[in-house]
Amino acid sequence: MSYMNLKMKASAAACALLLTATLGTAHAGEAESLEALRQTTLGLIQALVQQGFLTQEKADQLVRQAGQKSEPAAVAKEGKPEVAPIRVPYVPEFVKKHITDQVREEVIAQAKAERWADANAIPEWVDRVKIEGDMRVGLQSEAYGNNNAATAQFLSANGQNINEMSDDRMRLRMRARLGVSAKVTQDLSTSVRLTTGSAADPLSTSQTLGDSGKKTSFALDRAFMRYHDDEALPWLTATAGRMANPWFGTDLVWNENLTLDGVQAQFDPAAKSDAVWRPFAGTGLFALQDIETSTSNKAKSKWLVGVQGGVEWVPDNAKRAKIGLGYYDFQNVAGQRNDVLDAGTYNGTAPTFRQKGNTLFDIAYSSAITPVPLWALAADYQLLNLTAMLDLNLYDPVHVISTLDYVENIGFSQSKTKERTGLDVPRQTTGYMARVAVGMPAMLLRGDWQASLAYRYLEADAVLDAMTDSDFHLGGTNNKGYVLGLQYALGRNNWLSARYLSSNEVSGPPLSINALQLYFNAKF
Repeated sequence: MSYMNLKMKASAAACALLLTATLGTAHAGEAESLEALRQTTLGLIQALVQQGFLTQEKADQLVRQAGQKSEPAAVAKEGKPEVAPIRVPYVPEFVKKHITDQVREEVIAQAKAERWADANAIPEWVDRVKIEGDMRVGLQSEAYGNNNAATAQFLSANGQNINEMSDDRMRLRMRARLGVSAKVTQDLSTSVRLTTGSAADPLSTSQTLGDSGKKTSFALDRAFMRYHDDEALPWLTATAGRMANPWFGTDLVWNENLTLDGVQAQFDPAAKSDAVWRPFAGTGLFALQDIETSTSNKAKSKWLVGVQGGVEWVPDNAKRAKIGLGYYDFQNVAGQRNDVLDAGTYNGTAPTFRQKGNTLFDIAYSSAITPVPLWALAADYQLLNLTAMLDLNLYDPVHVISTLDYVENIGFSQSKTKERTGLDVPRQTTGYMARVAVGMPAMLLRGDWQASLAYRYLEADAVLDAMTDSDFHLGGTNNKGYVLGLQYALGRNNWLSARYLSSNEVSGPPLSINALQLYFNAKF
């Protein structure tokens, strides 16, 4: 029931009580009040029309009905009309009071629910909407090894489009993100997030400053719906749309800014319990690249099918451990060479975005006639990923958090790779990372801090280079090295962060990159 309907109901009830009392007085013998009653009734009806509680058509109908009921019941003697007696049933006081109380209760209840009774009250919908965001501004410095190979050597050796990396570089960087989530019902919620960055780069949300004052645009980073019924299905959470990476893991496999388009279901049987052992599982289907197959375009749409299971161990507030095993099947991502006489039919098998590291081959039959190569992935990717984490809060509030991550591309086939490339490509399908962090898990209050050290090793075809970390080795695979990190909170939800990333190639032409990132961060 709307606010306007409630006001109409309350006004109508009040008019009914007033007219009942007045008509009762006329029935008692005060005939002179009949005309006053008529004028009062007409005035009330017209006031309701002016306030928008009644339409003019409805008001005219009420007047006509009243006129019909008051017509003389007897014919006048000697040509004079006789006034018919008005009979109004007696309405007991307790009935009037009951009607008044009932209307008052309904109005007050609706007023409290919709919060229009109190001028200073916050509207009800505010409780269902949450706005959050973060921003960081800082400096990134990149130093390249003196023995790095020339760009042409990378291109001729394995098709890697690598920018010239001989002169050191320093730049200002900025990132801003704004998200809105809302509960549509008790069980259904929606979320949307905008972020800076380039639409051509699905991983990086940072913007390099100093572009001649050109405006920076926001891009749609996330947009999804989520269903979770706390009463009937507390163990199930279903998500659909463009969502954050749903898998338990690290940036060895998944970039921290990665978003996936699709549907995902998460199962947490012990979600509402205090059990020590809490199993979990998840499965999802994600669209990587939609392709309309035809006679002139024989490429197929690319998909990711994933499943993960594991268990979390929470014996008390001081200890927590989690381990998960995932299998991720990337379908139709490998390239297929074009026919010499039917060039272009398999161009769609080439990736629309990649970083560097994966084994590539030219599917365009580059020659004097078609000098421009088109590089595509030479391998298939079916990843087996094991991730473990141990969080010890033995020195409260200081935590010691250890993470291990291992990945193997079990879908790699040397025979298929040779068939595509014509070369005996060595098996380079393993990756691992170890990380230790000491301090507070998050920078929430002034004085919070964290120091970390990580070592990572990632071979060329261990994972898709388009989805892994874009900071270490400036993105991609075929790298190894370490990362030093330090964070310190200056106040509530604002902190300084520093990272030093040192990396080298695992195989192929030499490529050494050292990067330093200094940022001031804030979130709300």
